[in-house]
Amino acid sequence: MKCENLEVWKRSAALSAEIYRYFHDAKDWGFRDQITRSGLSVPSNIAEGVERSSDKESVRFLDIAQGSCAELKTQIYIGMKIDYIDTESGIKWTSEISEINRMLGGLKKHLNS
Repeated sequence: MKCENLEVWKRSAALSAEIYRYFHDAKDWGFRDQITRSGLSVPSNIAEGVERSSDKESVRFLDIAQGSCAELKTQIYIGMKIDYIDTESGIKWTSEISEINRMLGGLKKHLNS
C-alpha cells in the first residue's frame, strides 16, 4: 500500500498545504508554527504508518495521525476565537478534519481485522 494511493492521505496533505498557504504571512510565528506542524503531522504519520512492515506498527502511526487531527482541530477553534482564522475557513477545515479522522478510523479497523 502506498500513501499516495490513499484518499485519506491525499485529503490530509491538501489540507496541510491549504493551512500553510493561509498562514504564509502570519506575524504570530509561534501560532503559525504550531498549527502548520500539527497539520503536517497528519499526512506524515499516515505515510509513515502505511510504509511499516506490520499492521500493528501501521495502526500505531494512524493513532498518532488521529491525535494530530485533534490537536489541529483545537488550534483551529482557538484561531477562530482569537480572530486569526475566519469562520468560513475554520468551519470548512474542522469539517474536513472530522472526515479525515473518520477515514483513519476505518483504515485502522481494516488493518486490525
